[in-house]
Amino acid sequence: MIRDQETLTQLIDVIERFVQERLIPAENQLAEDGKLPDDILTEMKALGLFGLTIPEEYGGLGLTMEEEIQAAIALGRTSPAFRSIMGTNNGIGSAAIVFSGTEAQKQKYLPKYASGEWISCFCLTEPDAGSDAASLKTTARREGDVYILNGTKRFITNAPVADTFNVMARTNPDIKGARGISSFIVEKDSPGISLGAIDKKMGQSGSLTCDVIFEDCPVPAENIIGEEGEGFITAMKVLDRGRLHISGLSVGIAQRLIDDALEYAMQRKQFGKPLAEQQLIQAMFADSQTDTYAAKCMTQETARKRDNGENVSMESSACKLFATEMVGRVADRAVQIHGGAGYMSEYAVERFYRDVRLFRLYEGTSQIQQLIIARNMIKNAS
Repeated sequence: MIRDQETLTQLIDVIERFVQERLIPAENQLAEDGKLPDDILTEMKALGLFGLTIPEEYGGLGLTMEEEIQAAIALGRTSPAFRSIMGTNNGIGSAAIVFSGTEAQKQKYLPKYASGEWISCFCLTEPDAGSDAASLKTTARREGDVYILNGTKRFITNAPVADTFNVMARTNPDIKGARGISSFIVEKDSPGISLGAIDKKMGQSGSLTCDVIFEDCPVPAENIIGEEGEGFITAMKVLDRGRLHISGLSVGIAQRLIDDALEYAMQRKQFGKPLAEQQLIQAMFADSQTDTYAAKCMTQETARKRDNGENVSMESSACKLFATEMVGRVADRAVQIHGGAGYMSEYAVERFYRDVRLFRLYEGTSQIQQLIIARNMIKNAS
């Protein structure tokens, strides 16, 4: 739901200029250094990009889902690692507090997330629990006024630079499924926390991930989000929103890939004329444009439904499945259009080809999205 089109247009214009003038020129530096330039990080904070979705009363912009999709599309036109650093503050790192946190938790944490003073992260995946998240083994044992956390979380985005960890842990060992899981806010200076080495990944250089290990880590009981046993339910709500955001991001990246490939194809000549005039090349452009348009339409429509209060769990999974698979196809065609040049790091398409592969894995693999969609269909038909 767009609340004020003029204000939103101004915001998107600011983001688009920032992407074009500051982020795209810094893409190679980000890829080579493996970290965001400090000056760009400072500018991101000044522009309010860390608080896009955090409610206004806590220092954010409070974007609706539909508005957030437009921002995600704009941010998608550059390296996804730029968005990653602020993505957890706007999404999976803060959303549980927005949805289910106490007023004291909101007052303490959300303003720091919105300003970028603190970086948040979301700790669900474990060495033996990924897609089957309900089987996680990290435990939280109540002892008086604290919970004692033990366990290891894996592939945690922004963990190397995080100030807080939103941790899913099993509080009731007698319940093996989702109902035994609770959610906690754990601050980085808590005793018993250690970090693994920064992961070496296929792509998304500059988006830092690592293991987070909890060994008899005490967490104040007041830092539980919601009630005991509600953590996994809240996590699924968080992921519903996150899947829509990734869908919008995929649309933005697909548009960037199409633009770069089209520019190359109009300049590069083969058989006496530009590549763009070759019909088989045109077919790849047409398929890519159609794919991107379809993903954009379904994501925006689902965002509107969510803003209207409808349950969009199935639709969010459908968007995430289609959009992330779509951007992989577009990236592959873009490499093909570039020919041998597309395999060289001189061109951004080589980097994007590797970067977008992750989208089909995190926040629920494509296969998990298929299961969610099918199970919702069966449920609705019963």
